[in-house]
Amino acid sequence: MTVFTVSPVVLEIPGRPVDLQLKVSAPAEGSGLPIILLSHGQGYSNHLSSLNGYAPLANHWAEEGFVVLQPTHLSSRTLNLPADTPGAPMFWKERAEDMSHLLDRLDEIEKAVPQLQGRLDRTKVAVAGHSMGGHTASLLLGMKTEGVSLKDDRIRAGVLLGATGRGDGLTEFVRENYSFMVTSDFSDMTTPALVVAGDKDASEHLTVNGPEWHTDPFHLAPAPKDLLILEGGDHGLGGVSGYDVAETTDESPERVAAVQRLTTAYLRSQLLGTADWQQEALVGVGFGVHSRP
Repeated sequence: MTVFTVSPVVLEIPGRPVDLQLKVSAPAEGSGLPIILLSHGQGYSNHLSSLNGYAPLANHWAEEGFVVLQPTHLSSRTLNLPADTPGAPMFWKERAEDMSHLLDRLDEIEKAVPQLQGRLDRTKVAVAGHSMGGHTASLLLGMKTEGVSLKDDRIRAGVLLGATGRGDGLTEFVRENYSFMVTSDFSDMTTPALVVAGDKDASEHLTVNGPEWHTDPFHLAPAPKDLLILEGGDHGLGGVSGYDVAETTDESPERVAAVQRLTTAYLRSQLLGTADWQQEALVGVGFGVHSRP
Protein backbone atom coordinates (compact mmCIF):
# COMPACT_ATOMS: atom_id res chain seq x y z
CA MET A 1 0.00 0.00 0.00
CA THR A 2 1.27 3.49 -0.84
CA VAL A 3 1.94 5.65 2.22
CA PHE A 4 2.72 9.31 2.81
CA THR A 5 4.53 11.09 5.62
CA VAL A 6 4.21 14.67 6.82
CA SER A 7 6.63 16.31 9.27
CA PRO A 8 6.97 18.29 11.28
CA VAL A 9 3.40 18.92 12.33
CA VAL A 10 3.72 21.51 15.09
CA LEU A 11 1.40 21.84 18.08
CA GLU A 12 1.70 24.67 20.56
CA ILE A 13 1.25 23.26 24.06
CA PRO A 14 0.86 25.84 26.86
CA GLY A 15 3.64 25.49 29.45
CA ARG A 16 5.75 23.14 27.33
CA PRO A 17 9.33 24.48 26.91
CA VAL A 18 9.15 24.03 23.11
CA ASP A 19 6.37 23.25 20.67
CA LEU A 20 5.39 19.61 20.26
CA GLN A 21 6.53 18.36 16.87
CA LEU A 22 5.37 15.11 15.33
CA LYS A 23 5.59 13.04 12.20
CA VAL A 24 2.50 11.54 10.59
CA SER A 25 2.75 8.35 8.52
CA ALA A 26 -0.42 7.08 6.89
CA PRO A 27 -1.79 5.00 4.02
CA ALA A 28 -2.74 7.05 0.99
CA GLU A 29 -6.12 5.34 0.74
CA GLY A 30 -8.83 4.04 3.02
CA SER A 31 -11.07 5.31 5.80
CA GLY A 32 -11.82 4.34 9.38
CA LEU A 33 -8.08 4.14 9.98
CA PRO A 34 -6.85 3.06 13.43
CA ILE A 35 -4.18 5.14 15.17
CA ILE A 36 -0.84 4.11 16.68
CA LEU A 37 1.04 6.51 18.98
CA LEU A 38 4.75 5.63 18.75
CA SER A 39 7.14 6.71 21.51
CA HIS A 40 10.87 6.77 20.79
CA GLY A 41 13.64 5.49 23.06
CA GLN A 42 16.88 7.15 24.18
CA GLY A 43 19.63 5.72 21.97
CA TYR A 44 23.08 7.15 21.29
CA SER A 45 22.22 8.41 17.82
CA ASN A 46 20.81 11.91 17.74
CA HIS A 47 17.86 11.60 15.40
CA LEU A 48 16.60 8.11 16.22
CA SER A 49 15.34 9.54 19.50
CA SER A 50 12.95 11.90 17.75
CA LEU A 51 10.15 11.95 15.20
CA ASN A 52 12.74 10.83 12.63
CA GLY A 53 13.40 7.42 14.20
CA TYR A 54 11.78 3.99 14.04
CA ALA A 55 11.14 4.01 10.31
CA PRO A 56 11.08 0.18 10.09
CA LEU A 57 8.03 0.17 12.36
CA ALA A 58 6.31 3.40 11.33
CA ASN A 59 6.58 2.68 7.61
CA HIS A 60 5.39 -0.90 7.97
CA TRP A 61 2.41 -0.09 10.16
CA ALA A 62 1.35 2.68 7.76
CA GLU A 63 1.62 0.24 4.85
CA GLU A 64 -0.65 -2.10 6.79
CA GLY A 65 -3.39 0.51 7.20
CA PHE A 66 -2.56 2.34 10.44
CA VAL A 67 -1.96 6.05 10.99
CA VAL A 68 1.25 6.43 13.00
CA LEU A 69 1.87 9.55 15.08
CA GLN A 70 5.45 10.05 16.32
CA PRO A 71 6.25 12.97 18.63
CA THR A 72 9.68 14.30 19.50
CA HIS A 73 9.73 14.10 23.30
CA LEU A 74 11.52 16.69 25.43
CA SER A 75 14.18 14.09 26.25
CA SER A 76 15.33 13.98 22.61
CA ARG A 77 18.96 14.84 21.90
CA THR A 78 17.73 16.90 18.94
CA LEU A 79 16.22 19.49 21.30
CA ASN A 80 19.29 19.80 23.55
CA LEU A 81 17.28 21.38 26.36
CA PRO A 82 19.19 22.84 29.33
CA ALA A 83 19.95 20.36 32.11
CA ASP A 84 17.99 22.47 34.59
CA THR A 85 14.76 22.28 32.57
CA PRO A 86 12.02 20.96 34.89
CA GLY A 87 11.59 17.25 34.26
CA ALA A 88 15.08 16.77 32.77
CA PRO A 89 16.75 14.60 31.74
CA MET A 90 14.13 11.97 30.91
CA PHE A 91 10.93 13.99 31.24
CA TRP A 92 9.10 10.76 32.09
CA LYS A 93 5.82 12.46 32.95
CA GLU A 94 5.95 14.89 30.03
CA ARG A 95 6.60 12.06 27.57
CA ALA A 96 3.31 10.40 28.47
CA GLU A 97 1.52 13.75 28.43
CA ASP A 98 2.80 14.31 24.88
CA MET A 99 0.88 11.26 23.72
CA SER A 100 -2.36 12.36 25.37
CA HIS A 101 -1.90 15.81 23.83
CA LEU A 102 -1.85 14.17 20.39
CA LEU A 103 -5.22 12.59 21.05
CA ASP A 104 -6.57 15.87 22.44
CA ARG A 105 -5.48 17.72 19.31
CA LEU A 106 -6.49 15.34 16.51
CA ASP A 107 -8.61 18.06 14.94
CA GLU A 108 -5.51 20.24 14.58
CA ILE A 109 -3.48 17.36 13.22
CA GLU A 110 -6.13 16.65 10.58
CA LYS A 111 -6.18 20.33 9.65
CA ALA A 112 -2.40 20.33 9.25
CA VAL A 113 -2.56 17.13 7.18
CA PRO A 114 -5.60 17.53 4.91
CA GLN A 115 -5.05 14.06 3.44
CA LEU A 116 -6.23 12.66 6.80
CA GLN A 117 -9.44 14.61 7.19
CA GLY A 118 -12.39 12.38 7.94
CA ARG A 119 -10.33 9.19 7.66
CA LEU A 120 -9.42 8.48 11.31
CA ASP A 121 -11.26 6.11 13.62
CA ARG A 122 -10.66 7.82 16.96
CA THR A 123 -12.15 4.90 18.87
CA LYS A 124 -9.32 2.61 17.75
CA VAL A 125 -6.10 3.83 19.33
CA ALA A 126 -2.98 1.92 20.40
CA VAL A 127 0.33 3.03 21.88
CA ALA A 128 3.73 1.50 21.15
CA GLY A 129 7.15 2.31 22.53
CA HIS A 130 10.71 1.00 22.57
CA SER A 131 13.00 1.08 25.62
CA MET A 132 12.27 4.38 27.40
CA GLY A 133 9.38 4.64 24.98
CA GLY A 134 8.16 1.39 26.48
CA HIS A 135 8.12 3.10 29.89
CA THR A 136 6.06 5.90 28.34
CA ALA A 137 3.65 3.43 26.75
CA SER A 138 3.34 1.52 30.03
CA LEU A 139 2.30 4.72 31.82
CA LEU A 140 -0.47 5.28 29.29
CA LEU A 141 -1.62 1.68 29.76
CA GLY A 142 -1.88 2.08 33.54
CA MET A 143 1.56 1.62 35.10
CA LYS A 144 2.20 4.06 37.94
CA THR A 145 5.48 5.88 38.61
CA GLU A 146 6.05 7.81 41.84
CA GLY A 147 2.43 6.98 42.61
CA VAL A 148 1.26 8.99 39.58
CA SER A 149 -1.25 7.54 37.12
CA LEU A 150 -1.18 8.87 33.55
CA LYS A 151 -3.42 6.19 32.11
CA ASP A 152 -5.36 7.30 29.04
CA ASP A 153 -8.59 5.36 28.64
CA ARG A 154 -8.83 6.31 24.97
CA ILE A 155 -6.00 3.83 24.32
CA ARG A 156 -7.27 0.30 23.74
CA ALA A 157 -4.01 -1.66 23.41
CA GLY A 158 -0.24 -1.37 23.64
CA VAL A 159 2.98 -2.83 22.28
CA LEU A 160 5.98 -2.68 24.64
CA LEU A 161 9.32 -3.28 22.90
CA GLY A 162 12.32 -3.87 25.15
CA ALA A 163 10.43 -1.96 27.83
CA THR A 164 11.57 -1.18 31.38
CA GLY A 165 10.83 -3.48 34.29
CA ARG A 166 10.62 -3.51 38.07
CA GLY A 167 12.44 -1.02 40.24
CA ASP A 168 14.27 -3.53 42.43
CA GLY A 169 16.18 -4.82 39.39
CA LEU A 170 17.92 -1.54 38.55
CA THR A 171 21.64 -0.82 38.52
CA GLU A 172 22.98 1.56 41.13
CA PHE A 173 23.62 4.19 38.43
CA VAL A 174 19.98 4.13 37.32
CA ARG A 175 18.73 4.23 40.91
CA GLU A 176 20.79 7.33 41.58
CA ASN A 177 20.21 9.19 38.31
CA TYR A 178 16.75 8.06 37.18
CA SER A 179 15.07 7.47 40.51
CA PHE A 180 11.57 7.57 38.98
CA MET A 181 12.23 4.09 37.60
CA VAL A 182 12.52 2.68 41.13
CA THR A 183 8.82 3.20 41.73
CA SER A 184 7.38 1.44 38.67
CA ASP A 185 4.13 -0.26 39.69
CA PHE A 186 2.42 -2.51 37.14
CA SER A 187 -0.48 -3.64 39.36
CA ASP A 188 -3.01 -1.33 37.66
CA MET A 189 -1.75 -1.71 34.08
CA THR A 190 -4.98 -3.32 32.92
CA THR A 191 -5.08 -2.33 29.24
CA PRO A 192 -4.24 -5.24 26.88
CA ALA A 193 -0.62 -5.24 25.75
CA LEU A 194 1.93 -7.27 23.84
CA VAL A 195 5.33 -7.33 25.57
CA VAL A 196 8.23 -7.97 23.15
CA ALA A 197 11.65 -8.90 24.55
CA GLY A 198 14.92 -10.34 23.28
CA ASP A 199 16.38 -13.32 25.11
CA LYS A 200 19.87 -11.74 24.83
CA ASP A 201 18.85 -8.27 25.98
CA ALA A 202 20.73 -8.07 29.29
CA SER A 203 20.75 -4.22 29.24
CA GLU A 204 23.51 -4.20 31.85
CA HIS A 205 23.51 -0.39 31.94
CA LEU A 206 19.95 -0.54 33.26
CA THR A 207 19.35 -3.75 35.18
CA VAL A 208 21.00 -6.49 37.21
CA ASN A 209 18.16 -8.92 36.46
CA GLY A 210 19.22 -9.88 32.95
CA PRO A 211 16.93 -10.26 29.91
CA GLU A 212 14.00 -11.35 32.07
CA TRP A 213 13.71 -7.76 33.39
CA HIS A 214 12.15 -6.69 30.11
CA THR A 215 9.37 -9.25 30.58
CA ASP A 216 8.25 -7.74 33.92
CA PRO A 217 5.32 -5.85 32.33
CA PHE A 218 3.94 -9.23 31.24
CA HIS A 219 4.48 -11.00 34.56
CA LEU A 220 3.56 -8.15 36.95
CA ALA A 221 0.61 -6.53 35.18
CA PRO A 222 -2.92 -7.92 35.20
CA ALA A 223 -4.16 -9.92 32.23
CA PRO A 224 -4.86 -9.72 29.34
CA LYS A 225 -1.19 -9.62 28.37
CA ASP A 226 0.86 -11.41 25.73
CA LEU A 227 4.61 -12.01 25.65
CA LEU A 228 6.77 -12.44 22.57
CA ILE A 229 10.36 -13.65 23.13
CA LEU A 230 12.78 -13.18 20.21
CA GLU A 231 15.55 -15.76 20.03
CA GLY A 232 18.94 -14.03 19.77
CA GLY A 233 17.35 -10.61 20.16
CA ASP A 234 19.30 -7.86 21.89
CA HIS A 235 17.94 -4.45 22.88
CA GLY A 236 17.60 -3.33 19.25
CA LEU A 237 15.37 -6.34 18.48
CA GLY A 238 17.15 -6.72 15.16
CA GLY A 239 17.10 -3.00 14.33
CA VAL A 240 13.61 -1.61 14.95
CA SER A 241 14.84 1.91 15.75
CA GLY A 242 16.11 2.62 12.24
CA TYR A 243 17.72 1.26 9.11
CA ASP A 244 21.44 0.34 9.50
CA VAL A 245 21.63 1.72 13.03
CA ALA A 246 25.21 1.73 14.33
CA GLU A 247 24.31 0.82 17.92
CA THR A 248 22.19 -2.18 16.92
CA THR A 249 24.24 -5.15 18.13
CA ASP A 250 21.88 -7.81 16.79
CA GLU A 251 21.13 -6.50 13.30
CA SER A 252 18.79 -8.93 11.62
CA PRO A 253 16.30 -8.07 8.86
CA GLU A 254 14.56 -11.36 9.60
CA ARG A 255 14.07 -10.44 13.26
CA VAL A 256 12.77 -6.99 12.36
CA ALA A 257 10.38 -8.60 9.87
CA ALA A 258 9.08 -10.89 12.62
CA VAL A 259 8.48 -7.90 14.91
CA GLN A 260 6.71 -6.05 12.10
CA ARG A 261 4.48 -8.98 11.20
CA LEU A 262 3.57 -10.06 14.73
CA THR A 263 2.97 -6.59 16.14
CA THR A 264 0.75 -5.80 13.15
CA ALA A 265 -1.23 -8.98 13.69
CA TYR A 266 -1.58 -8.20 17.41
CA LEU A 267 -2.73 -4.62 16.82
CA ARG A 268 -5.25 -5.76 14.24
CA SER A 269 -6.63 -8.32 16.66
CA GLN A 270 -7.04 -5.72 19.42
CA LEU A 271 -8.29 -2.77 17.39
CA LEU A 272 -10.09 -4.44 14.50
CA GLY A 273 -11.20 -7.72 16.06
CA THR A 274 -9.44 -9.93 13.52
CA ALA A 275 -8.53 -13.58 14.07
CA ASP A 276 -6.18 -14.80 16.80
CA TRP A 277 -2.88 -13.00 16.20
CA GLN A 278 -0.88 -15.92 17.60
CA GLN A 279 -1.64 -17.92 14.47
CA GLU A 280 0.94 -15.66 12.80
CA ALA A 281 3.60 -17.17 15.05
CA LEU A 282 3.03 -20.58 13.53
CA VAL A 283 4.60 -19.53 10.24
CA GLY A 284 7.90 -18.35 11.73
CA VAL A 285 10.74 -19.59 13.88
CA GLY A 286 13.07 -18.02 16.41
CA PHE A 287 10.50 -16.73 18.90
CA GLY A 288 8.14 -17.96 21.56
CA VAL A 289 4.68 -16.63 22.42
CA HIS A 290 3.01 -16.71 25.82
CA SER A 291 -0.41 -15.42 26.77
CA ARG A 292 -2.43 -14.65 29.89
CA PRO A 293 -6.03 -13.99 28.76
